[in-house]
Amino acid sequence: MSSSVTRAAGNEPSQPAGGAPPEAAPPHATARGNAPASAPAPAPRKGAWLVRAVLAVLSGVLLYLSFPPRPLWWLAPFGIALLAGCLHGRRARAGLGLGFLAGLGFLLPLLVWTGEEVGPVPWLALVSLEALLIGLTGLGIALVSRLPAWPLFAAAVWVAGEALRARAPFGGFPWGKLAFGQADGVFTPLAALGGTPLLSFGVALCGFGLCEALRIARRHPGRTTAALAALTVAAPIGAGLAARPLVSDAAEDGTVVAAVVQGNVPRLGLDFNSQRRAVLDNHAKRTVQLAEDVKAGRVPKPDFVVWPENSSDLDPYAEPDARAVIDQAVKAIGVPVAIGAVVSPETGPLRNTMILWDPAAGPTATYDKRKIQPFGERIPMRSFVRLFSSDVDRVRRDFGPGKDPGVFDMAGSSVGMVTCFEAAFDDAVRSTVQDGAQVIAVPSNNATFGRTQMTYQQLAMDRVRAVEHSRTVLVPVTSGVSAVIRPDGRITAQTEMFTADALVAEIPLRSTRTPATVVGPLPEYALLLLAAGGLGGLLTRRIRTRRAV
Repeated sequence: MSSSVTRAAGNEPSQPAGGAPPEAAPPHATARGNAPASAPAPAPRKGAWLVRAVLAVLSGVLLYLSFPPRPLWWLAPFGIALLAGCLHGRRARAGLGLGFLAGLGFLLPLLVWTGEEVGPVPWLALVSLEALLIGLTGLGIALVSRLPAWPLFAAAVWVAGEALRARAPFGGFPWGKLAFGQADGVFTPLAALGGTPLLSFGVALCGFGLCEALRIARRHPGRTTAALAALTVAAPIGAGLAARPLVSDAAEDGTVVAAVVQGNVPRLGLDFNSQRRAVLDNHAKRTVQLAEDVKAGRVPKPDFVVWPENSSDLDPYAEPDARAVIDQAVKAIGVPVAIGAVVSPETGPLRNTMILWDPAAGPTATYDKRKIQPFGERIPMRSFVRLFSSDVDRVRRDFGPGKDPGVFDMAGSSVGMVTCFEAAFDDAVRSTVQDGAQVIAVPSNNATFGRTQMTYQQLAMDRVRAVEHSRTVLVPVTSGVSAVIRPDGRITAQTEMFTADALVAEIPLRSTRTPATVVGPLPEYALLLLAAGGLGGLLTRRIRTRRAV
């Protein structure tokens, strides 16, 4: 019996289980189902769209608020649940638009630091592009929301969206992964089990499950349906708690005393690059002061020291003065020091290099940064980008990427180098641990971002990486916040911003590999297959329906 005949008989069709309620026929439609006359859309539908748009933006704001420096990690599932409520049962086009709005609400405040010294154009361009990718994620979520067990597929689609943002365009920009806001959360141990993709999946599944549980509760469900919905909320929390034994800071291979030096910069902003000698002198001076503190018995003598990225923007291989300053500081402390330097070959691109400097032998091993930041260390499409901002010409010579992981033998300890931006990439950190790192060092330079939240967002990434691979993470930063992070993600020492300082701490050496380190990208691949399976199943169903008609 057709729907028009059913309504004429005074009966309404039953509401499909787990789906959106059918839309009522407009008042100008006839009982025989004739096409409605041309008329503007009813006001309630416009109002509903506006409400959904506002709620989508609010969902993004909740995601932003869940990130450091705020300890509000628990807001993330609620942000996902609110977004799910906006997307459930919507068409693909609406999913794209609502996802884009949620991306703006999330990333506009999260990434505001990208325009700190270069104005709003790069910030707005980056946010718009990344929000569009989140819009594509919203499209996929809207589609799979029609499937049974849709929270499972929706969470997998969310991870697929993060995987896309981590790879494209221009090599990817993984900032804003759900996992990176969870350093203090109950879900965090999932990182040790399956890396950041599994951690993001757990948070997303909890949020989508919460949305489904609330939807079912409004409809007085049967016990089985309610239990299944509740399970999607409880399962990731339970899995996080069950994975806690994987998080350990036991000293499997003994302990060492490590030091990180924060020399500070003469002033904030991009102009610090024009004072390269002053930055180098600051780090050398603070290292000499550390040597004096050791000699006076105020701090224990470190076994090795790590300087930040760009602590010497003068090439010590080409600049005798720079080499002499570094050598004097290293000889003063008397232990191996990892130096962050800009190396300028006669031909080819620049190199963002960490140099292992021995007090007797001088510079020995090197590590070239592999993940080069687009529009920061290299300028893709330079002539086109110059039309929007002349600041691209501040990068006069592009940096080139290295090829191999860098693990330095520092006084018998294997210290893996992961330079700044690289900490956001799963493969860059994992490969360093797989290459034998007992400790991870993340030398960074945040001076161009002033006193923004960027340094705290990056520090949270480093904490998640510590748990993911069960390694101490040392974070020396030119201007702060520098820190020592235990393998369980706890910060045991940190500096103030824009303050010259040195942190000395006894840290555990560990060689056991977590499941996340062993399986590598396999959990992410499995979740991508799950997302593809959901979308593929939906497509197959539609094709069969059309053929049947």
